[in-house]
Amino acid sequence: MSNRRVLMVANIVTFIVTVVVNGLANALPINGQQTGEISNRFDVLFVPANYVFAIWGLIYLGLAAFVVYQALPAQQNNRRLQRIGWLFALSNIANAVWILLWHYEYFALTVLVMSGLLLSLIAIYLRLEIGRTRVVGAERWLVDAPFSLYLGWITVATIANVTSYLEFAQWGGWGLSPVAWTVLLLIVGVGLAAAMTFRHRDVVYLAVLVWAFAGIAVKQSEIATVAGSAAAAAIIVTLFILIALIKPAMLRPLFSS
Repeated sequence: MSNRRVLMVANIVTFIVTVVVNGLANALPINGQQTGEISNRFDVLFVPANYVFAIWGLIYLGLAAFVVYQALPAQQNNRRLQRIGWLFALSNIANAVWILLWHYEYFALTVLVMSGLLLSLIAIYLRLEIGRTRVVGAERWLVDAPFSLYLGWITVATIANVTSYLEFAQWGGWGLSPVAWTVLLLIVGVGLAAAMTFRHRDVVYLAVLVWAFAGIAVKQSEIATVAGSAAAAAIIVTLFILIALIKPAMLRPLFSS
């Protein structure tokens, strides 16, 4: 079996394992508790409303489309896909391991594994040069869009994971209140959105941030400062989406290096 075929099979198998583990996490549930049930135990203001997590269905649908696409005979010599290497399989393993660690409450280790997942997706994103390489047709929707969607959500999930662990560890926040930290994190999120707008013009990634920030505003509606800041962040990122859609020619020279 060629190295390319081994990688193709590894992508398929590890993806299936990831989906099964995530499904069993709530169906069994693993260790007698559901994923969201554990999350809701933490008094973390950056976590969005429960309905927001339905985005996982769309993420897995997109990744399933990628897995099928990368296995097609016509894509066996696709140099762009070859740049991904083993990173996708690695991201699948990290995803499944995170679920197990989260359900068995090894929260410190979840931060490490989630960071590994985030880094693997960033590496995939950069290797594919999403937003900086012109891609049309099926590859745009079956490769670029799924990874933009996935990276956008894991960006938010990583921040939420870290804040959950810090709350579990009873971190003092260096004198700042949870509300102040949440506002700062939202500002960081808007900064990331600005970078993705002007460097990659990635509408899918930006849309995920809007979805997450709006969900935070909904969940934290009783805390005016957090809800207002999250709503403002969602509006600002929506404006970034409009900029990316309307003015691509103006943005390209700004970050062409």
